[in-house]
Amino acid sequence: MIIDKIYAEYGNLVFNVALQYVQNIEDAEEITQDVFVSVHQNIGEYRQDANIKTWIYRITINKSLDHIKAKNCKKRFGFLTSIFISDMANNHHQLSDFNHPGILLEQKETLKRIFAAINQLSPNQRTALILHKIDALPQSEISIIMGLSPKAVESLIQRAKSSLKTILFDKELGSSHTYQLVGLKFT
Repeated sequence: MIIDKIYAEYGNLVFNVALQYVQNIEDAEEITQDVFVSVHQNIGEYRQDANIKTWIYRITINKSLDHIKAKNCKKRFGFLTSIFISDMANNHHQLSDFNHPGILLEQKETLKRIFAAINQLSPNQRTALILHKIDALPQSEISIIMGLSPKAVESLIQRAKSSLKTILFDKELGSSHTYQLVGLKFT
């Protein structure tokens, strides 16, 4: 069945995108189910000339934002933070390999604050920033997913970075090195 093939190919992508928004495993699993129910129900409306990955991304983002609005709950950062701590170990310009518990705790707390700041952004800024910095999508693909021009996406990303800089420095989070953990460079 075609839906099984779609799920096999895009299930992890949907889960990870949803997790970046809701930052809770159970909620991300629920959104993943909702996305594939929606894909199944609307597969007849899918335009064959469009990229299915882009279509699924858009559904996932919409379902994630709807879930956040409906639940209106506080974000939990534990799982997502642990993912980034693991990813940082693989990044060539990251912190040392010394895994002192105090250092790890400080890194987790810093990432927690960064994601709290990201959650203060407008939905469009948050979406553009997540797709660009976390999912590493090119601006051209982000513009298709968000239904905006490439210039509008570039502007959203720049405004998101500027807003984060203001939020993070107002809270005196630390040096600019701290933000390089998630690819945010402030000069």
